[in-house]
Amino acid sequence: MSINPVKFKISEIFASCTFNLNVMKDKLPKQVFNKFLNIIEKGRKLDSDTADAVAHAMKEWALSKGATHYTHWFQPMTGLTAEKHDAFIQFDDNDHISVIERFSGSQLIQSEPDASSFPSGGMRSTFEARGYTAWDPTSPAFIIERGRGSILCIPSAFISYHGGVLDMKTPLLRSMEAISEAALRVIKLFGNKTAYRVKSVIGAEQEYFLVDQKYADKRLDIKICGRTLLGARPVKGQEMEDHYFASIKDRVLDFMQDFEYELLKLGVPCKTRHNEVAPHQFEIAPIFEDANIAADHNQLLMETMKRIAKSHGFYALLAEKPFAYVNGSGKHCNWSLIDTDDNNLLEPGKTPEENLQFLVFLMSSLMAVEKHGGLLRASIASAGNDHRLGANEAPPAIMSVFLGEMLSNILDKIESGKVKDAKEKSFLDLGISKLPKVSKDQTDRNRTSPLAFTGNKFEFRAVGSSASISIPAAALNAAVAEALHELAGSIETISKKNKNFEAAVLEVVKTAIHNTKKVRFEGNNYSSQWLKEAGERGLPIARNTPEALEFWINKKENSCLINAGILNEEEIESRYHICHEQYYKTIEIELATMLKMISRQVLPPAYTCQKETASSIEAVVSLCQKSGAAASKTDMSKKTRTTDDFDIEPQIKFLKEYSGAVSKLQLAVERLREVKLELAGEEDPVKKSGLIVKKVIPEMQNARTLADFLETVTGSEFWILPTYSELLFKD
Repeated sequence: MSINPVKFKISEIFASCTFNLNVMKDKLPKQVFNKFLNIIEKGRKLDSDTADAVAHAMKEWALSKGATHYTHWFQPMTGLTAEKHDAFIQFDDNDHISVIERFSGSQLIQSEPDASSFPSGGMRSTFEARGYTAWDPTSPAFIIERGRGSILCIPSAFISYHGGVLDMKTPLLRSMEAISEAALRVIKLFGNKTAYRVKSVIGAEQEYFLVDQKYADKRLDIKICGRTLLGARPVKGQEMEDHYFASIKDRVLDFMQDFEYELLKLGVPCKTRHNEVAPHQFEIAPIFEDANIAADHNQLLMETMKRIAKSHGFYALLAEKPFAYVNGSGKHCNWSLIDTDDNNLLEPGKTPEENLQFLVFLMSSLMAVEKHGGLLRASIASAGNDHRLGANEAPPAIMSVFLGEMLSNILDKIESGKVKDAKEKSFLDLGISKLPKVSKDQTDRNRTSPLAFTGNKFEFRAVGSSASISIPAAALNAAVAEALHELAGSIETISKKNKNFEAAVLEVVKTAIHNTKKVRFEGNNYSSQWLKEAGERGLPIARNTPEALEFWINKKENSCLINAGILNEEEIESRYHICHEQYYKTIEIELATMLKMISRQVLPPAYTCQKETASSIEAVVSLCQKSGAAASKTDMSKKTRTTDDFDIEPQIKFLKEYSGAVSKLQLAVERLREVKLELAGEEDPVKKSGLIVKKVIPEMQNARTLADFLETVTGSEFWILPTYSELLFKD
């Protein structure tokens, strides 16, 4: 049942299911609350007394919300979330028979899920099962209301028995500390004495598709792989551009209202919703939050979306390219830095050319892409994203930066020593007396750029729609932090020599502008010319995931992670192997699914159609022979034609073409089985990935082409798979 938006106010339900600071302030003694506030704001150590007090208050609050169990909610390297539920139950010490609800500080701080079956990339043996979850106190605990009792979820990091990182969150938390330290070093040079922390903040726009559940249930590829492996081009796709920002259909709006209602209760600050470019594609965007909270909330968003979609008869697709011929889906991560004085460090101001601090932070971002573009590319690599990156709808697999005309002009002038004043914010006059003038932003938007500066933030557009944002954010934080330290060190050295701070900053900025010119690109990143130009510039180019993953183990690329203590060499090697494993396993599953679908749902209907067509043609020829009508491709020029004369050859030609496609598809299936066996015989993950690129994917594409052709010419009474037209245009 949908929620009537008139019956509630967002401000009244927002975060009602989260144990946030407002709740803690109300539930905790003032002294304990202030101590806890210092812990999360200034990085103080959590003592056992404070932990016990928080645990007791959290338990009482959770029980009042109907919670029967608690779980340390974490994000292993599967890209999903994980949880083990424990009940608030313990025998009473007095009689050892009665049970009571109990939850201690030690239980809050740490838990021990079995780690043996989670990806480790060789960091431990299978029999080494012990792993620990550690509470992240900076991300609010929350209640999931399900079934007979609610569950208290405690956002946590996940590590091995020996302290090795086994999750997505730990690198992100470490990178946030690294960039805070580096950014504080810079702003203190500019005289800021009050800020004590700099936060990396993210607003993650989420794109997704909805398809009718009854059609999705008939598609094994959607149910198993989350995307279609077969499907002919529909007669109408997105050519008319009539879906983008169009009025939202009632059924979809009902889903969105229920979906957002659940998110708002969990404290996810959803702000924007709209129809996206492709039919049945949509987007939801939140307000900016601290990067780790944004990552937690995005995982919650994806899980909640799938659950609520089912209750509305929809199947939510988060795959990067669930349908061929129409746009895929991304997760645009809008990233910025804000200090505890609430200053956005990427805010240019009215005169960016005079805002030296802004220029330092701007150049640190360009330096990060120039030195660690390969790492950023590796951080967003996946089998799903390979289908989307570089298509005529998404940023290419080449890391570059778009700044816009005004900022590019300023940097060029600074480099040449001829700084030109930036104009005040301009306006667009619509020429209609009743309409106000529209304020004009300092930069246009370049939706073809993987990293575009959009006013006071960078939009990392290349992240895949199904991906966790934690690792791309951690890589970006680490790369920028390294650049900030480098710039700060240069400024400190030069200013000591010439005693002129501003001149030192300008000199350092000039050098950075010169050194990063190769990653600045203001044009169309989709163009084939850019691919050639990027190669000439020496930018790292990876055409697919296996090529991109090599940047993980490139010492130049991963140095920012190692030097900042975000990941060590063993942990990086682990992720490298896990990513290869996830890549080839994804394709192996898709290959097995395709084989099953073609063998059971494409070829049998095709054989039936072929038989019916052949019988029909044979019957026509036989009938014509009996009636004396002309039914052949014989030269009729010397004979008198009648209205009964016709040429049967086109029908025979069609049958030959159809039968040829069926035979070719049967051969393609045999080749798919051969490469499947070859793949199973290869044990090395990296070689396996290479085999997939070289052999498996081309054979799968060949089989799909043949199957899709058959779909277009097979009668609907035979074809049993729901078509793209049904999947994309069913209201």
